[in-house]
Amino acid sequence: GYYIEVTHAAADKVPADYVRKQTIKNAERYITDELKRYESEALTAAERAKTLEANIFEDVRRQLAEHIAALQSAAEAIATLDVLAGLAQLAVERDYRRPTVTQDNVLHIVAGRHPVLAEQLRERFVPNDVKMGPDDNRLLIITGPNMSGKSTYIRQTALLVLLAQAGSFIPADQATIGLADRIFTRVGAADELTRGLSTFMLEMVETANILNNATSRSLVILDEVGRGTSTCDGLALAWAISEHIALTIRCRTLFATHYHELTELEDLLDGTTNLNVAVREWADEVIFLHKIVPGGTDQSYGVHVARLAGVPKEVIDRARAILPQLQARVAEGLDMPALARRARKAAAQMDLFADPATRVAREIRDVDIENITPMQALDLLRRLRGELSVSYTHLTLPTN
Repeated sequence: GYYIEVTHAAADKVPADYVRKQTIKNAERYITDELKRYESEALTAAERAKTLEANIFEDVRRQLAEHIAALQSAAEAIATLDVLAGLAQLAVERDYRRPTVTQDNVLHIVAGRHPVLAEQLRERFVPNDVKMGPDDNRLLIITGPNMSGKSTYIRQTALLVLLAQAGSFIPADQATIGLADRIFTRVGAADELTRGLSTFMLEMVETANILNNATSRSLVILDEVGRGTSTCDGLALAWAISEHIALTIRCRTLFATHYHELTELEDLLDGTTNLNVAVREWADEVIFLHKIVPGGTDQSYGVHVARLAGVPKEVIDRARAILPQLQARVAEGLDMPALARRARKAAAQMDLFADPATRVAREIRDVDIENITPMQALDLLRRLRGELSVSYTHLTLPTN
């Protein structure tokens, strides 16, 4: 508290109205009525300030409660202006263009750019086009090397659709975007071990969500689906997922993959188109052009990317020596002409039966065996077996 301290030497000069409060070694401490009142005010000032503040706040709140509707309307208007002003400023500063948003199930983007990477990379960022429609190019199979820009391409497409439907201009020279009811994504590699979900299991959970909930109006982007398991299992899943999306859901889908076998889907499924990321090989180097062009590719340049990452030279050299041997072993294991000849032999036995089996059999007989691709041959075999009923199990069909 508060007190007046007087030394013992001056004790005889203490006024009569001083009241002794405490004695210490070399002095006496006194208090007066006026000082006591001041002490009380000082020590309770903080509490009284809080009480006053609370009373004022409650009074203001009572007054504001009478105007809730007007305040909420004003807040909504300010928030809308804030968002629109931010989008407008962004459009002016970064030269965004106004997209045409339609009810048609299309997606046409000319020289689209990733809204974040394009600013970070500036002149080094390469714009790309997107052309998708309700009948053509519904499913885009995108192949190409690691680190070449496949993931950037599919993600920027989803972001541009999201920006357009939010009412923003977008980083593109021109765009016509059909409304999407939802945007589904399956990208990245992660796990949720606390829930008992491995990387691949989580990948399949997210894929299942897409397949069970996407509609023909949805936009789906898939990045390396099926890579978390064995090659055969993963390829089979990726193939079946692509078929289901193309034939059943029929939504706009961009699928970036290293399963080069999926490029065969362009010839098998309506609305499927192959795209790849252009590269140039020069002086034992691979130059990524980051440009999306029509067609498929059969190389991923993974060893080259490993070298860029700093993997020791002896490991890179060993990988380069092993790679041709593995490729030859795969090619030997998939003797496509031999498989096609077996399919043709089985088809000859099916001439006795009526359509639809006969139609597939005739298609097999007309195939150019020596130039058939792996997935064409396997697809013919799959269709051949699928057309047979259990009563034809006596036929000699390839089982592998």
